[in-house]
Amino acid sequence: MRSEQRGSGLFIAAVLGLVLGVGVLVGAFLISPAGESVDNFTGEASVEYGRRLIRETAALLGPGHEDPAKRYSGTNMDCASCHLETGTKAGTLSLLQATSRYPRFSGRDGKEGDLRDRINGCMTRSMNGREISRDSIEMISMEMYINNLNDQYAVMGETRRQLDEPDSFVEPNRAADVEAGRVVYEQRCEVCHGDNGEGLAAATDMSEGYLFPPLWGPDSFNNGAGMTRVLTAGRFIKARMPLGQPDLSDDEAYDVAAFVNSHERPQRANLELDFPDLTLKRVDSPYPPYADNFPIEQHRLGPFEPIREYYRNLEQNQ
Repeated sequence: MRSEQRGSGLFIAAVLGLVLGVGVLVGAFLISPAGESVDNFTGEASVEYGRRLIRETAALLGPGHEDPAKRYSGTNMDCASCHLETGTKAGTLSLLQATSRYPRFSGRDGKEGDLRDRINGCMTRSMNGREISRDSIEMISMEMYINNLNDQYAVMGETRRQLDEPDSFVEPNRAADVEAGRVVYEQRCEVCHGDNGEGLAAATDMSEGYLFPPLWGPDSFNNGAGMTRVLTAGRFIKARMPLGQPDLSDDEAYDVAAFVNSHERPQRANLELDFPDLTLKRVDSPYPPYADNFPIEQHRLGPFEPIREYYRNLEQNQ
């Protein structure tokens, strides 16, 4: 059933084409095909299980799982909602080279973190859930899968590494316009993501996830996720959306990102603990506290260059 529904979803995506947001394109990449039931899992960590966890997160880790201990995600979205084609597509939010980026320092956490820490960051923010045990089969399998992608990238031909994306997002030197973003959303995004940002479910059984994920509302990413930042969302939108035809201008991507993030979504507790050094906080972080006196509205919508200039001067004067 899941395989048939996913196939229908890809057909819908091909027909509609014009979709904005964190779309769901799923597929295998040099790994065995999908379609196995949850019951077929052998209980051993593997690359294939890691791929399925990213592709079928709602079924395997979601809030409707029959085993409460396996309910790590707080949403019925899949990791592949953002990491398109299960992270195998070169470019924005690809997982192909994720292994090479860790360990690294995270200003948000105030410490160096490894790939497992980053996975848990996604689980608790983008997936609005809870941390997965670092030594669990699930964590090890996802790490194995991502490491496997890195190995594949190392032997991949140059043609396969080519980006299939428009020119990189260039930040407009102005505040984002939420009303202009609403117009873009209605014209280019609503057909798949819904007039209330609710997305399009794959089936009546929500463990099947979404063909097109919600962009706001109770089953979307929480307010601590990276996608709540207008520049992060704008870059993703410019690179990937509408699905199959990413042709929005920088201004359209910027404004529609602001529109999407102007809506209510799940609230993450203790966000004030993020960024122990507030001078490292991203200029478009939409939640306080800040190490400056710019209003929260400017941190959410811009313009951002005056904020950057403030911190450049602060650094020079130290």
